[in-house]
Amino acid sequence: MQHKAFDYVVVGGGSAGCAVAARLSEDPGKTVLLLEAGGPERHLLMKMPLTFTALRGHPTLEWGYGTDPEPYVNGRIVPAARGRVLGGSSSVNGMMYSRGHPRDYDQWRQLGADGWGWDEVLPYFKKSERSWRGETPTHGASGQLRVSPLRSGEPIAKAIRDTARGLRYRVLDDFEAGDPEGFALPDLTVFGGRRASAATAFLEPARRRANLKIVTGAHVTRITLEKGRATGVEYQAAREANAVQAGEIILCGGAYATPQILMLSGVGPAEHLRRHGIRPVLDLPGVGSGLQEHPLAPMAFSLKRPLRFTQGLRADKLALSGLYWWLTGRGFPAAMPLSSIAYLKSRPDLERPDLEHIFMGTNMAAHVWLPGWRPPRPDQLTVLNVVLRPGSRGSVRLRSADPFDKPRIQFNLLQDPEDLRLMRHAFRWTRDFVRQGELADHVADEALPGAALADDAALDAYIRQTVGTAQHPASSCKMGQGPDAVVDAQLKVRGIEGLRIADASVMPTLIGGHTNAPSIMIGEKAADMIQAS
Repeated sequence: MQHKAFDYVVVGGGSAGCAVAARLSEDPGKTVLLLEAGGPERHLLMKMPLTFTALRGHPTLEWGYGTDPEPYVNGRIVPAARGRVLGGSSSVNGMMYSRGHPRDYDQWRQLGADGWGWDEVLPYFKKSERSWRGETPTHGASGQLRVSPLRSGEPIAKAIRDTARGLRYRVLDDFEAGDPEGFALPDLTVFGGRRASAATAFLEPARRRANLKIVTGAHVTRITLEKGRATGVEYQAAREANAVQAGEIILCGGAYATPQILMLSGVGPAEHLRRHGIRPVLDLPGVGSGLQEHPLAPMAFSLKRPLRFTQGLRADKLALSGLYWWLTGRGFPAAMPLSSIAYLKSRPDLERPDLEHIFMGTNMAAHVWLPGWRPPRPDQLTVLNVVLRPGSRGSVRLRSADPFDKPRIQFNLLQDPEDLRLMRHAFRWTRDFVRQGELADHVADEALPGAALADDAALDAYIRQTVGTAQHPASSCKMGQGPDAVVDAQLKVRGIEGLRIADASVMPTLIGGHTNAPSIMIGEKAADMIQAS
């Protein structure tokens, strides 16, 4: 077993961890070790925006997590995606750049996360970002994370915008310029036609620094704790046990791995730890509690007019466009079949949108095709309906004391009846919207769930059978005050010196948007606080 010492050990090379490690290594007088359980970010599928759906469930790029049987959705086991690669989920996600609503962060501050209001986190969003828009009051132009526009040449994308305008919804140029309520195409974490993951953005420029060491395939087994202080990290790499000492440890494992590592180290709900034969070092009941996720349920509509996207999947055309993309970073493989996103309120008196509708100009089962080999899938408009502020709460628990065992994940999707009501509302809104204005000229029959499923009971049954998640797990080690808080506003684990958490698990509440950019913001702010301490 090797024993080395570093000033900082960052556990987890995901969205936040890459930012933390890169920023801390900017000080040449400090040594930084980044430990990532996944492999290096080399797979071609991760670079090409077109292939993002092929990454879901990939046996070597994802951990293959699933929930325990979900009690409120017919006992189904729901996938719980998590990237198994340097860059974490930023290397396998849908690449949407999204921050949520400014009021989300003011709510964090009201819940006891002092220093995390919108005016206080905005500088860190800007610090991380290199936006195609240039420097603006809400965008950064000199950060590490490249952010590019998403363009759509599909006629149905224009029909969605025109229909929204005709119905007097807001049609925006930029979701991140203030209130995101309305319709728009989001920006993407893409540059030069290739994915801009956190690993690409933050670690590639930092790799040559002599004070930064990056170890992939490093599975952390526990944090060593002595007299109320975190002193080191034990991990396995290449079947060899290793141990390192650390001046400070920053856990960036995400909403699943961070609570699992804490519990394996004796920090968490004491009775739960004892049941698995782990001696509690610190009874911290909030560890692994309060897990939040965005429930997502799909609809699909047949189309009267062919999609350009489907034509691009013809095998001979795709081979030529793939070669062109490889040489230039342009062309069909640099595109995504996203036609619009809408952040909307279920009631006009709400302060913030509580629903998201993701319009995809594709059949989600679309595949490469060729006449005489296999036919294309029928063209469809897919609409993914998302409840942004769910009331349901889940948990992350140990399955066993074996650090290589998968954690027990329970979302409790639709536990709160209001979540189901909101999803039902979203379905009916979608049905009505696609029959309006110019969009009605494109949309034919409802393929999923089918127009015959009209009453509450029928819709509820379909939703329970098909609901999944938007893959935005958060809040399993939340920041704030009170007995269920795990970290304080400085991200320090309560009751343990020398240990902080910087990832989506610390979010006091799940934001009304996607979580990659906010996780990077948390990493940026964490690095600043650590360097200032």
